[in-house]
Amino acid sequence: MLKLKEVLASVGKPQTDLARAVELSPAAIAQLINYGQWPKSLDQQQLAWRITEYLMGQGAQFDDVRQAFEKVEPRRANAEAPATPENDQETEECDPMLMPKQPLLPATKQAFELYIDPFDELRAAEDMYVTQDMRYVREAMHVTARHDGFLAVIGESGAGKSGLRKDLEQRLAREGSPIIVIKPHVLGSEDSEVKGKPMKSLHIAEAIMTAIAPLETPKSSPQARFTQVETALKASNSAGQRHLLIIEEAHSLSIPLLKHLKRYRELEDGFTKLISIILIGQPELAVKLSPRNAEVREVAQRIEITWLRPLPVNQVEAHLVHRLGRANKKLGDVMEDGAVQALIERLSTSGKDKTSQLYPLAIANLVRAAMNLAVQIGEPRVTADVVREVV
Repeated sequence: MLKLKEVLASVGKPQTDLARAVELSPAAIAQLINYGQWPKSLDQQQLAWRITEYLMGQGAQFDDVRQAFEKVEPRRANAEAPATPENDQETEECDPMLMPKQPLLPATKQAFELYIDPFDELRAAEDMYVTQDMRYVREAMHVTARHDGFLAVIGESGAGKSGLRKDLEQRLAREGSPIIVIKPHVLGSEDSEVKGKPMKSLHIAEAIMTAIAPLETPKSSPQARFTQVETALKASNSAGQRHLLIIEEAHSLSIPLLKHLKRYRELEDGFTKLISIILIGQPELAVKLSPRNAEVREVAQRIEITWLRPLPVNQVEAHLVHRLGRANKKLGDVMEDGAVQALIERLSTSGKDKTSQLYPLAIANLVRAAMNLAVQIGEPRVTADVVREVV
């Protein structure tokens, strides 16, 4: 924080007055005062001189003005975190998907009269705003589970993949479907020994046996274990059960394991496949499953790949209306006209490759940060300028 905040307080002037005097947005002044972030579009020395002239004109002491641009520690030990992370790189080069999770600060919730965070993790399927892409992927997952299939669901972090997985499990439970969902433990798994501990075919076999035959001990040899899994799956299938293997973070699977999954898909009882598979992962999974990758060509020929794309620009406002509505808030109570368009402009051509980042998580992070910043500078609602000043 700059000592400028104390100097303004000493002359009884709010930050908004200073912003008007130097022809900057309140958000830009707040970023300067609270976090020492100078606007990149202006010459720092010229801006400092304009601020100095304003302070002197308001009767500030010369010694105080001279020290106004020095950094000082906030008065409170539990001072609120900045609305956006600081770093040494040019902000326009930062990918908003890398923005750490932005919590709604207590003061923000109180100012907007929110008792829950409308952009928090999904608590029910109804919380999820479903685009046409998501609707297709949702049904593709359901068909794979209920009938048969080998499906890859691919999307960026925060695109809604885990929400669709939870929705599928709840949907199957509501329907009373005789489907055993098998989810191997994926925490900390990587695709090579160099990066971490890769998941192996053994772990898949153990997960299957735990789900459908928990009293049996997995065999030690690979051949005996695979035969044991096949026998258990056939017995379960004869009892009227279907089997669905879901692997999240599938972009971390090794090439050998992807090839082994094809062998699991080949298990059958007559014309009936014994296990369906859904892989859920980030775009790196699509690279591994490329038909041009000779190592996994047979897998690529058998798997259906579906993508969760960014929200279409014309659905961003509806997404915000839906999520805020789940917290009994209207969009107009939180964001002014123009703020949504500013958000779209920030996220639709962002990052080094200028690609759309209009994913639910990126939208949530930016809106939260903008709401926090609005409260800090005394704006009753999020404005377009506030959205633009979140860096």
